[in-house]
Amino acid sequence: MADLVADQIRKQIVRGELREGDWLPTEPELIERFGVSRPTLREAFRLLEADSLVRVRRGPPGGARVSIPGPEAAAPIFSLLLALQDTTVEDVYAARMVIEQPAARLLAEAGSDADHDALAAELEKVEASVDGRFGDATVRFHHRVVELSGNRTLSTMVTLLGEIMSRQIATAYDETPRQGAALEESNRLALRSYKRLVELVRRRDGAGAERHWAEHMRRAQEHLFEDPGAARRQVVDILD
Repeated sequence: MADLVADQIRKQIVRGELREGDWLPTEPELIERFGVSRPTLREAFRLLEADSLVRVRRGPPGGARVSIPGPEAAAPIFSLLLALQDTTVEDVYAARMVIEQPAARLLAEAGSDADHDALAAELEKVEASVDGRFGDATVRFHHRVVELSGNRTLSTMVTLLGEIMSRQIATAYDETPRQGAALEESNRLALRSYKRLVELVRRRDGAGAERHWAEHMRRAQEHLFEDPGAARRQVVDILD
């Protein structure tokens, strides 16, 4: 019975009848509405908590409050599933290429002027980090290309891959033979490529943006997997 109660509340949240921050009715009200016992209702709350859909405040006055999770809530289990399937980082990168290239085209062709401005603002953050945490800034830029494309499915997928992407980039920077001036020059080459993408997006050149991002990711792939063993590294290894 608890799962039926949880399912009804879950549907209210999905339909937007209950929104982020809303308090559910009191226990006595819900017990009367659903015709269940207090232990059954509390088990339903536990099921909803496990879905990250409510936060339960225990003790007086107590109550359950709606909490809408983002895609990042599912990222740990998604990463675990990839690890259990012996997925390699090269495989993850190939998936990113499938996701990001059409996203660049979508952003150029269908994105609003505000979306294009947001990508340009992200570019400024990358430029400011060229001598610092450049790897982290590039991961965020790649995320924004997809997020701003307007396709929620693509955006969710890239968010699920977010932790793996971050760890992959961090590992590549730790292991790269490029240091000092050579590493800075490599960063500046990447920065110029990002600037070119922003130009193409602002011109609403979808085909050009997609071609450019495909070439950029191909070159980045060569950099990330300079060490032949890097491509064969499994997801489980970089998540340790």
